[in-house]
Amino acid sequence: MIYDNEINISMSAVSQNEAFARVAAAAFVAPLDPLLNELTDIKTAVSEAVTNSIIHGYENKGGTVYLTFRSYGSEIIITVSDTGIGIEDVALAMTPQYTSRPEMERTGMGFTVMKEFMDHVQVTSVPGRGTTVELRKTIETQTNRAEHFFSMIREH
Repeated sequence: MIYDNEINISMSAVSQNEAFARVAAAAFVAPLDPLLNELTDIKTAVSEAVTNSIIHGYENKGGTVYLTFRSYGSEIIITVSDTGIGIEDVALAMTPQYTSRPEMERTGMGFTVMKEFMDHVQVTSVPGRGTTVELRKTIETQTNRAEHFFSMIREH
């Protein structure tokens, strides 16, 4: 598939870069003129995925988190990946309130939040090799919403 736009970022797996990932997601999506709740959803999902890479993938011991932002029309595809420890059982990890780090008082809601805020979430992981989280969302831009509204008025 040929995308309208693509940006790749690699960053150190340190907690202060989670905020950078949120800002990068917002900046990438901004030209599509998203609604505020859509922008917040995307930033939150990216934040959760990056935090998972840092805390679970690399166990706060450093590494690199890779982000890829792609757009195709009004669809946004974001991948967050790491080369950390991987996930033994992806289905279990995606279970609400499951956490592999209870000693850190983690809520186990990261994947649940991602699934709630995005249209599609796919997680692939190989133990000892890393994890990739793909997040997809179609933006209902303010422009598209206005066009729909005015077409409804013209029909009546």
